[in-house]
Amino acid sequence: MTATDGGAHDGGAHDGAAGPGSGDGGTGPGGDTVAAVVRQWRAVHPDLDTGPMEIIGRINRCAALLQQAEDAPLRRAGLSRAEFDLLGALRRTGHELTPGELARETFSSGAAVTKRLKQLTERGLVERRGDTRDRRVAHVRLTDAGRDLVDGILPEQLAYESAVLSGVAGSRQGELAALLGGLLGQLEGRLDALRA
Repeated sequence: MTATDGGAHDGGAHDGAAGPGSGDGGTGPGGDTVAAVVRQWRAVHPDLDTGPMEIIGRINRCAALLQQAEDAPLRRAGLSRAEFDLLGALRRTGHELTPGELARETFSSGAAVTKRLKQLTERGLVERRGDTRDRRVAHVRLTDAGRDLVDGILPEQLAYESAVLSGVAGSRQGELAALLGGLLGQLEGRLDALRA
């Protein structure tokens, strides 16, 4: 296992390569779980540059921990993050979207969007209407209840996310956001080419 594995597979606090019994208790002095993994790989392959592992491993680990923690305000409202993302896309764009457009807006598969829309429709949070020219096309919009739910949850959700990031100074948060934005922009433009 490498440091780029997030560890969400077992819900534990340690990456498999730096788990209990690894000699440094998972994090080691002055480090995190990825630092421990990187030290182990350097011992095995001192000739390899582990720099990329230190970045990608930490991004994946942070994502895994955030997913494990879930989002308290959303959970109290009976919503998953993916469902809230759908509702949020409809709210922030301010107009109807097709399921395909929602899939692109939320980086989801068409099948996943279809399933979530069914659940949200049953809850009365969104409604669908057929296209007058093409019956195969559906248009989705928020109901009043859906809009009120999003507007009610968003301030609480942002406060929750601020609390999650409270250990990072405000100025560093801006720096981190800019760095991640640069990385994301590159990946969005280049990932397909890297996979080829």
